[in-house]
Amino acid sequence: MRTFFLPPERWAEPYLLDGQEARHMVKVVRVRAGDTVRLLDGRGREGEFRVTATEKALVRLEPLSVTEHPAPASQAVLAMGWGKEVRRGWLMEKAVELEAGGIWLWQAERSQSRVPEETRESWHAQMEAGAKQSRNPWLPELRTLPGGVAELAEASRDFAKRFILWEGDTGGVLLGAGDLGQPGRTLFVVGPEGGFSDREVAALLESGMQAVSLGDRVLRWETAAMLCLGLHWWARQGR
Repeated sequence: MRTFFLPPERWAEPYLLDGQEARHMVKVVRVRAGDTVRLLDGRGREGEFRVTATEKALVRLEPLSVTEHPAPASQAVLAMGWGKEVRRGWLMEKAVELEAGGIWLWQAERSQSRVPEETRESWHAQMEAGAKQSRNPWLPELRTLPGGVAELAEASRDFAKRFILWEGDTGGVLLGAGDLGQPGRTLFVVGPEGGFSDREVAALLESGMQAVSLGDRVLRWETAAMLCLGLHWWARQGR
């Protein structure tokens, strides 16, 4: 059964899928009236629907069953220092597959440009693609933090655990299995391609975050991000 995305505000009679998603369903996948499809809304809803009619960029749907999935009790939020666009879209898709609870893009001193004030539609589309691939009914919270480390520290004050993935001197502290998959929200802060500045590390440590290492090698930012999300996902499955 093919999976498509219907925004949460559209889950009401009459059920209509339009725009690019409808064109893809009709022109590429070639769904026809009478076929059954799966829909996700990114907020925990998953449903099976019968297609009742198709037009060029509009699909009419009839609900057969709808399931409400609870939000995961353990969530990993990834805070990435703003950097080049290369690999960002790929990372957003993979973050959804690994059930990230949030993707935050923060302004770092060594960022090569300014993070946008608002999230972009293309980023949401990339996350929706990851949700359809993995059948994850929950999309991560996507936000930008143009205020840098001060805004990052304030936004994460109520998190259960907060880690800075740092290539500097962490006193031999490695990210451990006991830190992962725990109830509540866990924050993993990754610097931009140029790394953290000393001032940023000091400010984040002063806010109560813990600096940890991922091992002896200096990893690319997207490698460190995927490793943290993958380890947290693995630990959560085991619990």
